[in-house]
Amino acid sequence: MYRLLFDLVFRRMAPERAHELAFRFIRVVAAVPFLSDLVARLSASPPSGAVRTLGRTFPAPFGLAAGFDKNGVGVRGLRMLGYGFVEIGTVTAHAQPGNDAPRLWRVLDQRALRNRMGFNNEGSVAVARRLHRLRSTASGRALVIGVNIGKTKVTPAADAPDDYATSAARLGPYADYLVVNVSSPNTPGLRDLQSVEALRPILVATREAADEATQAVGRPRVPLLVKIAPDLSDEDVDAVADLVTELGLDGVVAVNTTIGHDLGEGGLSGPPLLGRGLDVVARLRTRLGPEPVIMGVGGITTAADAREYLAVGATLVQGYTGFIYEGPFWGARINKALAQDAARQDRGR
Repeated sequence: MYRLLFDLVFRRMAPERAHELAFRFIRVVAAVPFLSDLVARLSASPPSGAVRTLGRTFPAPFGLAAGFDKNGVGVRGLRMLGYGFVEIGTVTAHAQPGNDAPRLWRVLDQRALRNRMGFNNEGSVAVARRLHRLRSTASGRALVIGVNIGKTKVTPAADAPDDYATSAARLGPYADYLVVNVSSPNTPGLRDLQSVEALRPILVATREAADEATQAVGRPRVPLLVKIAPDLSDEDVDAVADLVTELGLDGVVAVNTTIGHDLGEGGLSGPPLLGRGLDVVARLRTRLGPEPVIMGVGGITTAADAREYLAVGATLVQGYTGFIYEGPFWGARINKALAQDAARQDRGR
């Protein structure tokens, strides 16, 4: 049914417009108590799929990656659809419009997306206010929410640590985990911050700001992860892993979009990333050892893809592009399949 809807309606629209309409519909359904309860029951995965990590119980291991809900406006609706957790953002310290349109394209023959969005978002003050309202309710506190933060475009690279720290201070008290995004290809110079020399002061400043903010309001320390690109060399992946160990970070999100394509500007997401994403996650797990969390993301379309990430060392898995091509219950299908896997493993012990 969704495939027909996509072919007849959504693919005829500009991708960004289709996203806006679909997301608005999800939020409308989430606001109707009886209807949202029904959808949530249909989407719910068995308790066997729950994962305890980062100091929280994630109801299911497959979550929605950053990029879909940039401003934290639809977390309830996305959870209603069966995602175990939602990572909002990327949020920058200051509001910014992002790059000029067009900035999002479907790559239909690969079931992929190409984007050069440029961190369009309402800024950390507005998003923090929204998360504060959400977390003021019991149902809002029950949601597992990651917050992905990036550098404001106009901030010079030399001031990047302060920029990230500003966002961490404002958003850390409301996040179940924070992700430092230095790997988007759509903010000029951002990927240069993945070098260890540039990354270390950013992570140190972010950690300190988040700790001060959570302590000030009597909340637990928020876990901190860093998101890296698939285009890093193996040696650079190792260097980031060593920095994570040195600084005692909680983990890594791997991987972001790739610039390894000839389709034009922007980063490519979807199935073309699967192979490299698996390689990076496996390499990180070998380098980091068993403890730090690794969120595997990139190219997941099916439950089998998610299983591959878990098999090579991912703790949790995320996706985004598959939502566009597979429909609203895509996440629920994957989480139900993973929960069945976990139940079988438990019976076999």
